Amino acid sequence: MKKPSLPVQIIIGLILGILWALLSSKMGWSEFTLDWIAPFGTIFINLLKLIAIPLVLFSIIAGIGNLSDTATLGRIGVKTLALYIGSTVLAASMGMVIANTFNPGKQTSEEQLQINRVAYELWVNDTEGVEFFDDVRLLADPAMQVYMSDAQAALAEQLNNEELNAKVAKANEVQSAKNDGPLQFFVDMVPSNIFLSFNDSLMLQVIFFAIFFGIVMVMLPNAQMESVSKLMNGFSDIFIKMVDVVMKGAPFFVFALLAGKLAAMAGDEPGRLVEIFKALGAYTGYTILGLLFMILVLYPSVLAYLINRKTGMGYMKSWGYFMRGIRPAQLLAFSTSSTAATLPVTMDCVRDNLGVDEEIGSFVLPVGATINMDGTALYQTVAVIFMAQFHMIDLTLAQQATIIFTATLASIGAASVPSAGMIMLIPILESVGLNPAWIAIIFPVDRIIDMVRTVLNLTGDASVSTIIALTEDKFHVVDQEDL
Repeated sequence: MKKPSLPVQIIIGLILGILWALLSSKMGWSEFTLDWIAPFGTIFINLLKLIAIPLVLFSIIAGIGNLSDTATLGRIGVKTLALYIGSTVLAASMGMVIANTFNPGKQTSEEQLQINRVAYELWVNDTEGVEFFDDVRLLADPAMQVYMSDAQAALAEQLNNEELNAKVAKANEVQSAKNDGPLQFFVDMVPSNIFLSFNDSLMLQVIFFAIFFGIVMVMLPNAQMESVSKLMNGFSDIFIKMVDVVMKGAPFFVFALLAGKLAAMAGDEPGRLVEIFKALGAYTGYTILGLLFMILVLYPSVLAYLINRKTGMGYMKSWGYFMRGIRPAQLLAFSTSSTAATLPVTMDCVRDNLGVDEEIGSFVLPVGATINMDGTALYQTVAVIFMAQFHMIDLTLAQQATIIFTATLASIGAASVPSAGMIMLIPILESVGLNPAWIAIIFPVDRIIDMVRTVLNLTGDASVSTIIALTEDKFHVVDQEDL
């Protein structure tokens, strides 16, 4: 009997993880799951992160070192940035269309909407420097006084939420760093000590060092750099092989990871997962629908067209070629909720399954894992408009355009780790004068949405690297029979 392919094994691991979490919750085994199974998922993520930083370093250096000149690097760099920014704006715009088409924030009772609106008006009255968006004043209506106690309780619950306060503190920390000056981003990008950058997992600084190192290599005579180039390629090959070794245990690790996540959410009450989705069903459903549209339809369709035009493979066959190629990385991204942790596997898939030359993938993908957060941009746009609708606030087109712009910038700055996108929601809400404490409303479902939006982040990275490879004639069709 033929052994199932790695993607099939990972899918089996995902399903078993969900089933185990539900069983352990029903049987009261959640503590056992968290103590004896979930740690293996943490070990898996740590192993991938352990490999990611040195893999990025040596792969970028090796990839740039293999380029013929700095002009080629410059051309590829401009294409990479343009496509990443464009895809992020597209994702944020898609979020706006979804939120305005389906109005998820309005799909609750009129009574609940009025309670929320009263709570919003109380917050505006108590918050200096914040103004109303409209002329609606429910507080002026004596009939609304019946909702006063509920509104005050909801507002107090949000403001006293420990998890919320921790995220607000983190967001303020990030925001204060950005307010140091218009060029602070570039200051933060340049490391003063590359070893400290390794220690703190500062991916952008590592990428800067690797690009700088690689450019200088290209500028020096080939004969002088031949031994250095071989050394960099050798190190890159070692870390790529380490990924292959770790991935042999991926099905079990994915099982442990997902079982632990769901057990932590459900505790010993399996019905809690159902209730979480029921409470925020419309928001969760439409956000995931938008993310899946870009994952399963938009990006694959664009790539199918381009691959077919380049190879004559046929549109549907090209569609399947792209989706099969990145499937292992997508499944892993869903499990880990971390683009950075999945990066080594993404690089493997793009190179070995899609046929993107290593010099392209090794440069484009690490940059994408750092600055390209399409899923985060879409989710943030839907979330902000949802929360506004949930409080009976109709945002103008100009305000929504501000959200798209801010979401694009915020997603670029979001760390490629679980739930980083939620932290960056706070400055977006503040940019249009909305209560940052509202993120407490979407806490319960954020982890689930985070898993799907990470898949979109990764799919966007893989799409851009493939597009650049096609335009640079660095793409070749590989045999996917064993996938």
